[in-house]
Amino acid sequence: MATTRAPRYLLALGRWRRGVGVAPQSRALAALVPGVSQVDNKSDFLGKRPHRRHPGILQLPRVRLPQALADAAQFVLLERAMPSVEKQVQALTNYLWSRHLPVEPEELQRRAVHLEKKFRENPDLSQTEEKLRGAVLHALRKTTYHWQELSYNEGLSLVYMAARLDGGFAAVSRAFHEIQTQLPEFQPQTLMDFGSGTGSVTWAAHSIWGQSLREYMCVDSSAAMLDLAEKLLKGGSENGEPYVPGVFFRQFLPVSPKVQFNVVVSAFSLSELPSKADRAEVVQTLWRKTSDFLILVENGTKAGHCLLMEARDLVLQGKEKSPLDPRPGFVFAPCPHELPCPQLTASKPLACSFSQAYHPIPFSWNKKPKEEKFSMVILARGSAKEASRWPRITQPVLKRPRHVHCHLCCPDGHMQHAVVTARRHGSSWGDLLPVTMPSELPPSPAEGPPES
Repeated sequence: MATTRAPRYLLALGRWRRGVGVAPQSRALAALVPGVSQVDNKSDFLGKRPHRRHPGILQLPRVRLPQALADAAQFVLLERAMPSVEKQVQALTNYLWSRHLPVEPEELQRRAVHLEKKFRENPDLSQTEEKLRGAVLHALRKTTYHWQELSYNEGLSLVYMAARLDGGFAAVSRAFHEIQTQLPEFQPQTLMDFGSGTGSVTWAAHSIWGQSLREYMCVDSSAAMLDLAEKLLKGGSENGEPYVPGVFFRQFLPVSPKVQFNVVVSAFSLSELPSKADRAEVVQTLWRKTSDFLILVENGTKAGHCLLMEARDLVLQGKEKSPLDPRPGFVFAPCPHELPCPQLTASKPLACSFSQAYHPIPFSWNKKPKEEKFSMVILARGSAKEASRWPRITQPVLKRPRHVHCHLCCPDGHMQHAVVTARRHGSSWGDLLPVTMPSELPPSPAEGPPES
């Protein structure tokens, strides 16, 4: 399972940024200034390329499932004839979206100590140690989020397919599109999907890199999910020919440390792990098995974003060095830096999320176009010097008659507010804005270099 080394793909990033046909000095003239920024729209930093088609635009048109997958999903659900499936789908959707992270034992201990101290300080409560312990446990049960591990049997797997197959496909398609747009030369041969579920990652990867991918490894602890994913690949039958060749299924991660994959994906799976220690172990294992890109996707909630930042920091710290692949990791997307997330360190923390429009599977209750709100982080092996470091638009663009307001995550690790002439720029939520920070500006020819 040999994989191609990443440097030549990463070098293409430099060519992508230089490929607009103008000198770096002219592009650098479009600069952000502190406060309410005015982006210089007069500088011809894109040459003859239209501003509405600048290379930072990464939006993907409304996604539609491959027809073979949509037909197979409808077939297996109709074949099962599940009662009140619409209500089950809505209940599972609401549950997954509102899910919090499991409370760590250290946090439970801290809360218990605080409650015990509070009860002891109350003069009206004269209690024995046994009663005090019971009061603390009762208070903990009332105030602590009860995280539960979901066991995906055949019935729940079908409900999950009806609820999440199309939205999950849309989210990972957007993540793959980020790589394909910035690195069109990248042609992966192998892919591993951890927590593969109904197989949406395989279908999305095949839609983008089907000409080069020759092996897909789907890993999921649920045998029912693996059976359903294989059935969908065969058009809803047990014995049909798989629509995507080279797909393998297993319940456990490959043991050998020598086995690496060009692309490793974990989509909506880290949130299924019971503790921070379990998540750390899985992320380290997935990174060891990554030769080019590790793609992590979760719900676009604060809990989902926190999971991804936790994983991002773990990889960037580089504590888990692999003797077989010592290349460091860097953030390929969406962050234009490796610094702490400014969205989480703000006075009012926000989730860094994106939205992808998609056409849902046309079940009877599910015919209107939808939006999938998700968070993602794409980590790559190699040097961050070749990564795109344009600011990222992290919130919906606020449109005004002659301009738009953009909230940007900038390469210096801070958030900025930019005002852009709408006629000259077609950027939207999730895009990169081709501007540079003031510290990156070259000296003006009239000014010359600064005195030492």
